[in-house]
Amino acid sequence: MAEAARAARAVSGPEWVLALNQTAARGRRGRMWSMPPGNFAASLTMRPEGPVADVALRSFVAAIALRDALVAVGCPAGALSLKWPNDVLLNGGKLAGILLESLGDGRGGVSHLIVGIGVNLVTAPGPDQVEPGAVPPVALTQVGVAVTPEAFLDALAAAFALREASLATYGFGPTRTEWLSHAARLGDVATARLPNEEITGTFRDIDATGNLILDTAHGRRAIAAADIHF
Repeated sequence: MAEAARAARAVSGPEWVLALNQTAARGRRGRMWSMPPGNFAASLTMRPEGPVADVALRSFVAAIALRDALVAVGCPAGALSLKWPNDVLLNGGKLAGILLESLGDGRGGVSHLIVGIGVNLVTAPGPDQVEPGAVPPVALTQVGVAVTPEAFLDALAAAFALREASLATYGFGPTRTEWLSHAARLGDVATARLPNEEITGTFRDIDATGNLILDTAHGRRAIAAADIHF
C-alpha cells in the first residue's frame, strides 16, 4: 500500500501492485499484519468516480471479488463467508483482510483510492500473533488448495473488474444483495466496538450506504465503522 500510494499520482487508471515480500505490513487501525512468504499481499490503486460517500463501498466490491477469485482457484464456495466490514472467512476462520486508504484531491474529495488485500494462501499467523478475541486465522492450504500469489492476482484482478463494473453500472443495490447472501452470522448477536462505546444487538442488515444495522435493546442502530465481535 505504501508503494501504491507513492506511485499513485502517476496512475491514470486502475493499477495493481503485488508484494512478494513485506517489511512493514499493517492492518486496520495500524495493527500488525503477518506476511510469510507465499501469502498474498496486493494493492489496487484506482481513481473512483462519484460522491465521496460511495468510495468506501469498494470494501464490499473487494470482499465479493475475493470470494469470486477464491472459488475460481478451487476453494469450496460453501466454506466462504463475508464478515463486515472487511474480512473473508474460511470455515469461520479469517482467511483474508481488506484495507482502504484514500488520497485527497485538495478540494475535499478523493483523488485516488488504494484497496489493500491480504490473503493467507499458505500460512496463517499463530494464536500469539492475533489480538485476544479475534477471529482465528486460517490458510487456504487447509482446504487443499494451492495457488501462487501471481496466479491468485490474475483471478482477483479479473473478478474485481467485473464487480466494479457492476457497481458503476447499477449502483450499490446488487452489490449489497450479493454481499448479504454470503454474510457471516447474519441474525446473530454481535458487539460493535467503537473508540468510546460498545453496542450490542442482533445483526439484521447492511443499509444502502454500507452501514451495519444492529437491533439493540434501545432501538435500531446504524454503524459506519467498528470492530465486530460475535
